[in-house]
Order: sequence, then C-alpha cells, then structure tokens
Amino acid sequence: YKAHSLIRHLQRGWNFLRPERNESFDILPASQRVSETQWYEGTADAVYQNIDIIEAYGPEYMVVLAGDHIYKMDYELMLRQHVDAGADVTVGCLEVPRMEATGFGVMHVDAKDTIISFIEKPADPPGMPDKPDFALASMGIYVFKTKFLMEQLRRDAAEPGSSRDFGKDIIPYVVEHGKAIAHRFAKSCVRSTAENEAYWRDVGTVDAYWEANIDLTDITPELDLYDRDWPIWTYAELKPPAKFVHDEDGRRGSAVSSLVSGDCIVSGASLKRSLIFTGARINSYSTLEEVVMLPDCQVGRNARLKRVVIDHGVRIPEGLVVGEDPVLDAKRFRVSEKGICLVTQAMIDKLGLQ
Repeated sequence: YKAHSLIRHLQRGWNFLRPERNESFDILPASQRVSETQWYEGTADAVYQNIDIIEAYGPEYMVVLAGDHIYKMDYELMLRQHVDAGADVTVGCLEVPRMEATGFGVMHVDAKDTIISFIEKPADPPGMPDKPDFALASMGIYVFKTKFLMEQLRRDAAEPGSSRDFGKDIIPYVVEHGKAIAHRFAKSCVRSTAENEAYWRDVGTVDAYWEANIDLTDITPELDLYDRDWPIWTYAELKPPAKFVHDEDGRRGSAVSSLVSGDCIVSGASLKRSLIFTGARINSYSTLEEVVMLPDCQVGRNARLKRVVIDHGVRIPEGLVVGEDPVLDAKRFRVSEKGICLVTQAMIDKLGLQ
C-alpha cells in the first residue's frame, strides 16, 4: 500500500480549508497502531485503530464514508434526520430495482424507514413498503453518535469471530440490538438542472472505474462536472493547454467525445470516447478508443488501444495493439470480467518491446 500520491493530492487539492474556522482534515494511512503485527483488518478496524485521535477531537457525531464512491450529497440533511429520529445509526441507502439488488447489502424497512433487518446479497431482496419493485441498498454511508460508535467498535474488537467490518458486523448488530434508520439518498443528493437522476457509482473495480470515467464522455453525462453551484473540488496543476497538431489524411490530431487535460499533446493521433489525464504525449498514426489514461503517459506511433485503462507514467511502444485480441490481451495484461485491459509499465517491460 503506497499512500504518498493520494496524500499529496489531498493536501494540494484541499489546502483552502481554514483551521481557525474549524475546517481541517487529518490523513491516517494504514499503520500498526494497536500492535506490531496488526494492520487495518476491515473498515471498522480502520476507525477503531484511530479511536484515540477521534476522541481527542471530541465530535458529538460522526459520518463514516467510503473512499471509492462517486456522488454529490448534502450530508447535513442525513445528519439532521439521524438527530431528529434519535437513531443509534443512520444508513445511507440507494433505491435500486429489486432484482438488481442481489449484489448489495439490502435494508428491509418499515413504513417509517426503520431498518427491520439487514440482508447481505439476498437472492430475493425485500421490496420497499411504498415501492415494492424497488429495494433499499446500503451505500456504505453511516451516521453515529460518537460515544455510541466508540462503544460498538470496542465491543466488536473484542469479538474473536468478527471480520471488523461495518457492513458485515457493526450495522447488523445495531439493527438487531438498537435503533437503525434508513436515509434515502434521493432526499439529500445534489443535482444540477442537467442531471435527471441521482448519481452514485461504486468504483472499487477496474470495470466500474473505467465505466465511470467513460460515462463522462457522453454528450450529457449523468454526472455534471460543470455544475457551478456545487463544484467538485480537486487539485488542478498549472499546466499549458492541451494541443492538437498535424492535419493530414491518416495523421490528424483530433479528439471526438473525449476529455483531454492540460499539458497533453495529441500529435497526429485520433481519440474517440476517451479520457486523458495531464501530461500525455500521443504520437502520430495512433488511435485510442474508450481509453482512460492516467497522467504522464506516452503512446508511440501506430499504436491501437481500445477499452483500456493505462496506469500512471506508462510508455506504450510503437505499434502496440491492445483491445482487439482477447486471448493475446489476457496473456500480456490484466483483463477484467467485462474485457477491460489494465496496462502497467511492469507489464509493458515484460513484452521486451522498444
């Protein structure tokens, strides 16, 4: 686990926070805080091992979030529901078609959205009282009163058979022994006028990560990056604009339905439905389709890439073809369940190409 690039990104992208106004964040990467051999063993354990730091701040309530989800949400509305209901835990839930909920942890609720039971990946998900064809799937977002959460974490840490996980251990226990409330995402999601539905994506797999990025190339994507009323903050380096050069048949620098970041040079290459991070150099006669390319990559001449995720700093050799022969791709690269190729520099080096 190498956390440096993530820590650097957070420090640079969120350095506008004002500590004197009680705006700040601490970064606590995986470490051995309770023993010399024990790293974070689960989502709940990651919080448990930092109890001393949390209690030193003394917050009255805690909002626990997942780091691999994409959505826009006003947490204040969920916190308000939690306080008004006097709940032990409030669980953020997403309405999904009932038969599509088999891959989620599903909340069985009553008419007041009190959680009756929590079912992990049920074969026959329970429907919602007011929408029987839909089910409430857990988003992995939780609100607790801090004192109550600390008690539950200490209790769970003493359980020898626990997996130290919120979804598998903490939440089912509270549902059975306490008061658990479901918060429907539709009540607190933030949408611009261009967004027709509530947007939420789990990008914990290569397929999901690729899909979430490629979705942004749609004419009207489901996630509005251009919403000025609710901007998505990130670290934007000061880089020169992207440049497209050469205008000849077969050698025309172009991009259609694509997002190309600053400091990129598309030199006589063709891009379609692709998302290119900063600092890319894409050379002549190459074609890229449905490619997600991380920063500082180079693509040699005559390369053909399709349905690929390219890792940071990869050097694609001249003439390399990826995404056209599934059997060959599987021998050389990591191929996902849906056929997306993940390409790293170590994989390229093994090919022995120049």
